[in-house]
Amino acid sequence: MRKKITLMDRFRYRFDNIMSRGTGAMIGFLGILSLLIIVSAGLIFWGLAITPDETEPMSFAEGLWQGLMRTMDPGTVAGDSGWTFRFIAILITLGGIFILSTLIGILSSGIETKLEQLRKGKSFVIEKDHTLILGWSTKVYTIISELIVAGENQKSPRLVILSEKDKVEMEDEIRERIPCMKNMKVICRTGSPSDLTSLAIVNPHQAKSIIILSPEEGDPDAQAIKTILAITNNPDRRKNPYHIIAEIKNFKNMEVAKMVGKDEVELILADDIFARIMVQTSRQSGLSIVYQELMDFDGDEIYFNEEPKLVGKTFAESLFAYDKSAVMGIQYKNGHCQVNPPMDYILQEGDKIIAITEDDDTLVISEKKNSLISEENIVNKVESKKGPERTLILGWNNRGPILIRELDQYVEKGSYIKIVSDYDLDIDEIETLNSTLTNISFDFVKAETTSKEIIDNLDVTSFDNVQVLCYNDRLPQQEADAITLIILLHLRRISAEKNTEIKIVSEMLDIRNRDLASVTKVNDFIVSDKIISLMMSQISENKNLMRVFEDLLRSEGSEIYLKPAENYVKLNSEIDFYTILESAKRKKEIAIGYKIAEFVGDNSQSFGVVVNPDKTKMLNFKPDDKIIVLAED
Repeated sequence: MRKKITLMDRFRYRFDNIMSRGTGAMIGFLGILSLLIIVSAGLIFWGLAITPDETEPMSFAEGLWQGLMRTMDPGTVAGDSGWTFRFIAILITLGGIFILSTLIGILSSGIETKLEQLRKGKSFVIEKDHTLILGWSTKVYTIISELIVAGENQKSPRLVILSEKDKVEMEDEIRERIPCMKNMKVICRTGSPSDLTSLAIVNPHQAKSIIILSPEEGDPDAQAIKTILAITNNPDRRKNPYHIIAEIKNFKNMEVAKMVGKDEVELILADDIFARIMVQTSRQSGLSIVYQELMDFDGDEIYFNEEPKLVGKTFAESLFAYDKSAVMGIQYKNGHCQVNPPMDYILQEGDKIIAITEDDDTLVISEKKNSLISEENIVNKVESKKGPERTLILGWNNRGPILIRELDQYVEKGSYIKIVSDYDLDIDEIETLNSTLTNISFDFVKAETTSKEIIDNLDVTSFDNVQVLCYNDRLPQQEADAITLIILLHLRRISAEKNTEIKIVSEMLDIRNRDLASVTKVNDFIVSDKIISLMMSQISENKNLMRVFEDLLRSEGSEIYLKPAENYVKLNSEIDFYTILESAKRKKEIAIGYKIAEFVGDNSQSFGVVVNPDKTKMLNFKPDDKIIVLAED
């Protein structure tokens, strides 16, 4: 049988609807109820002429005032006289107490709810021209630190982070790892970077640049591609191109990511870049310090500048135009970048000089006459080519095959690699890897890499270099780094016992463990997350840097080399860097710095590496000192 809807049912239904609208609706309802009580009191006092004893009748306005006072302040009734007036006043006061207490409870609950919403990080960000980071990983700390340095000369720089991580947790972790923010303001919001609703909160359409970090769980590339799609195909997207930097793990996903992002996205293939840097560094001690100097914002960085004074001059002449900046290449007017271009190239209008300098305002042509070239101290000695190389790899992870394929492009035919790992390599993986190698043969040994007996029996000093890979795809980060540290300590012991230097490059996941590893006195460290983080930070500030890094890191074209100083100038002679620059130019190379062997173990001296020296400063090179050059081989 159908229930008859009563007037009370209708009242309750409407009341429930009002209450369900939230704090604002409830406050409004109580406000209307309070107004009704006050108006009713005013009408009663005025219309019925009810007043305290021995007082004149009230006006309607006075009646409203008396009703308001008793609604807000229960203590007012204590001074009333006359029982009729007291009875009406106490009823008004009881109604006021009920409404006021309810209002206080609602306000308290509403404020608590609002604070909880703010804690969840769901409010809209009104910033513009900010750097936006989508996602969360250990790389975020290095990126924030670098952007803080980059923003020191900017007015009110802003960094916004959107991640599925809790807002308060993000803020607490950032404060713990980076206590000094200087003038940078970091704003955290919680939400999925690939969800359009969550993405709208952080105002991506007015961001200066967007950095997409690969998540540490699930399918990182799928999430990164989905996030790129959410930005570029957003119904509310802006007309101007975005400046997006995204990290991709697997080469197979690069084509899809490029198809989605087109020219708006700079894709960083993390494992490939890491392998290239590690291969180059393993063959040249000190190279990782050079890369770190070029990629971080502390010290000298790479800048672009169109210089009218150099138009019509050769590229070779531009090398000598700056006292405190090191020219390294050209960005042609069509946008193409080339490191170490032909020396006889004539600079055109629209071309930009690519140079290493302290800041964009230090890339200034020297007005004074450059130092005279010391011809008598220039040496034209050609470095003999290396023969087949022997490499020892301790540990293994998914970057191993990429690293070996990359190394195969640098070494001479007949080179050999020995892999020692706690875990078995996949047989299919070994066969596939073998089929792609031209110059390298390798053996695999399953053994405990932290064992003293195992490492002692490897004859480590017979190898040209040793590479230590961490077990990051099998073990937690800190445990993987701990194993790497133990291996490095064994290698240091062997080096000390046999009184010989061992060229070692190690992979370290957590930058905080680098200070612990420094006691091993290894030649170089590659902190994989930091290298990628530095690169992403630099490219977020200047999109064109991606072309420069690509040119530097590929095996074709010019790369960074550390070559004996005696190949360029006479040793034990007082010379300035202009003389070194001239000597390198004659070999079709560009000198950008040097490495002093005396400080190779001194962290405070950057292990002896100096990039972009003052060219007027007098230098005196000793045996084993190196010149840092850009060269084709």
